[in-house]
Amino acid sequence: MNQYEAVFFDWDGTAVLSRRAPADDAAAAMRPLLEKGVKLVVVSGTTIENIAGGRLGDYFTEGQLKNLYLGLGRGAHNYAFRGGEPYVFADRLPDMGTLEAVHRTAFEVHMELKREYGLDTDIVFSRPNYCKIDLSVSHDRGESLFMQGDEPERLRELLSGHGIRGGLSQLIQVARRAGERNGVFVKATCDAKYLEVGISDKSDNVDAILGRLSEECGVRPERCAYFGDEFIGIEPGIFGSDSFMRTERTKEGDFFDVSDMPGERPEGVRVLGGGVRRFLSFLEEQSRE
Repeated sequence: MNQYEAVFFDWDGTAVLSRRAPADDAAAAMRPLLEKGVKLVVVSGTTIENIAGGRLGDYFTEGQLKNLYLGLGRGAHNYAFRGGEPYVFADRLPDMGTLEAVHRTAFEVHMELKREYGLDTDIVFSRPNYCKIDLSVSHDRGESLFMQGDEPERLRELLSGHGIRGGLSQLIQVARRAGERNGVFVKATCDAKYLEVGISDKSDNVDAILGRLSEECGVRPERCAYFGDEFIGIEPGIFGSDSFMRTERTKEGDFFDVSDMPGERPEGVRVLGGGVRRFLSFLEEQSRE
């Protein structure tokens, strides 16, 4: 592999085994690269409180933290560190009117699936700029809050069993039409359990952070790597949340999937497999070069 100037990576399932798993191994692999001046960027749909219990910064020195960035909440918040503490340098937060429209959109999707197809769903309303619609309420992920091996097939069977012949593509169209009725353009994504509707996604995180790194640090887009475990296709042409890290701004970089799940990936994504251990080994290899 190349020697990279910046590494963007998912957290749950890529850098750590689960949200509640210790972050010690990840921090140990990150520390030498941060010391060398390599920019490391955590890109996750969750909030800062769920990254190493909200204390990721405690693992590093103030100098090392100058090279650490967080892109969280599906585009909602982008963090850098100053004086050893995180601060938001860019966000995509809706005003109250837009947030209300997103909430109404999610509820309309929920009711349409119930009314037209008899599919029961739950909604998480507490996110800052999107809602999560749980499509598989009887399936509990436990502490592994990322896509599991049988979930794409489980989702296909669930939708088909309820007469949703168009699969996930149909659900995304349902969400977009509901957004249009409420006067908001929603970005709809799915991780094979949750249909997420909001005004932004991981593409907004990586674009904002790469823009800052290019302008302030001279980071070249072609010398960036992007790692995740949710690139896999859920159905033809629709891929997992990490696929949204590939944008017009980032496409010159190298993209790697550490998931062992069989299936289609977006063009340009190299499948490494090996899970968390493979990603941490990559960081360790980079620090030795």
